[in-house]
Amino acid sequence: MNRRDLLGNVYTAMTGIGLAHLMSGESRAANVETHHAPKAKRVLQIFCPGAASHMDLWEHKPSLEKYHGQPLPGGENLVSFQGKNGNLMRSPWDMPPAGETGKRISSLLPNLSKHVDRIAFVHSMHSKTNTHGPGCVFMNTGHAQEGFPSAGAWTSYALGSANDNLPTYVAMPDIRGEPPNGKANWSNGFLPAKHQGVTISAQQPIRNLSRPESVTADTERASRELLQLLNERHADAHPDMTELRARMSAYELAARMQLSAPEVMELSSEPQSTHQAYGTDDANSLKAAYARNCLLARRLLERGVRYVNLYCASRASGVDGLLNWDAHKTLKSDYERHCPIFDQPTAALFTDLAQRGLLDDTLVLWTTEFGRMPTHQAGTTGRDHNPDGFTCWMLGAGVKPGVSHGATDEFGRRAEVDPTTVWDFYATVLHLLGFDHTQLTWYHNGLDRRLTDVHGNVIEPLLA
Repeated sequence: MNRRDLLGNVYTAMTGIGLAHLMSGESRAANVETHHAPKAKRVLQIFCPGAASHMDLWEHKPSLEKYHGQPLPGGENLVSFQGKNGNLMRSPWDMPPAGETGKRISSLLPNLSKHVDRIAFVHSMHSKTNTHGPGCVFMNTGHAQEGFPSAGAWTSYALGSANDNLPTYVAMPDIRGEPPNGKANWSNGFLPAKHQGVTISAQQPIRNLSRPESVTADTERASRELLQLLNERHADAHPDMTELRARMSAYELAARMQLSAPEVMELSSEPQSTHQAYGTDDANSLKAAYARNCLLARRLLERGVRYVNLYCASRASGVDGLLNWDAHKTLKSDYERHCPIFDQPTAALFTDLAQRGLLDDTLVLWTTEFGRMPTHQAGTTGRDHNPDGFTCWMLGAGVKPGVSHGATDEFGRRAEVDPTTVWDFYATVLHLLGFDHTQLTWYHNGLDRRLTDVHGNVIEPLLA
């Protein structure tokens, strides 16, 4: 081979290498080894922190109407999280039947009521804690203590990236702030640091993405290549430092996001009809902000982000129920503030996902950390914490639509029919993603750790 042929073949080979690298991300995403055929490729988890009330939103309790103002049988002297409880209190709102299934949900949620025939409700959830911070962490990680990987981190570890230019796992805090216990809710725990959720939201655009005018593209590329060489040498010399590898990956991702992230974040490219459907320009600034996050969540999901945590409300404030669903004192005014923020944008997101065919392989979860008492808190018109019974639900890929699993007792006090744990819930999520939850493990401190701890059973009635 002469020199001209050699150089010609090298040029062609380099083109092929570049093409192979671009295609490798798609091939890796297509060849993830699951334990069985998955129904879902990605997850959207909507979290309403503050312990949203099950009997005021999702689970109709006629006995609360019938016995309103009377003592809770067997709980006349009950003391719960914030003290003594009063008598039984009916919901301030009607719960009319909706959809073909006739499922009753709160009249405060007229837009979501149009989706009840898609939803599989779990009315028999219960938690091991009645405190918001540990409760949120427990609902997100399967452990009440901080330091364990979240469900999104486990999904990132199991499935890997489907888009090399965007994070695998994204957490989207509400404009009102982070949820109780903050970043512990999307922690990687003991998994490699690259599986931690990346915080992105419409109100917090990614900063410092533009290249300074004084730096040319060639200079930046050369600097990046030199930095990669030095980083690789250092990482090879310290193979046990996963944080170092994660930091390198994060900087490399940031470089790629210089091109991809601005396009994803550019919500103005969406038609006006979409903005109107979500309510992104609503006069209620909190609703508009949440609506923009809902729209951004759809854009992230359709571009290959594996797991999106979308929060509606934040941590507690000095006034109970002001910033989240923690309605200790004034349930009626609190929920008449929160439900309009939540209802239209969430329903529009579901409609949008369905119209684009994304619900066929996207699993949608709605979660909160625990429920509320069927009684009013003494001296108030609100409800105290109740870890013994609450509702979560799911819809989308592989989920049986229009079903209700389990139930609390006639007053909503305790999970009574088919009691369901957080571990059961996530065993079902992992099953729909194609994994046996008992086999998805990481060795840590002498144990094969997993999202479901040492518990959990797939909730078979929820499966299509």
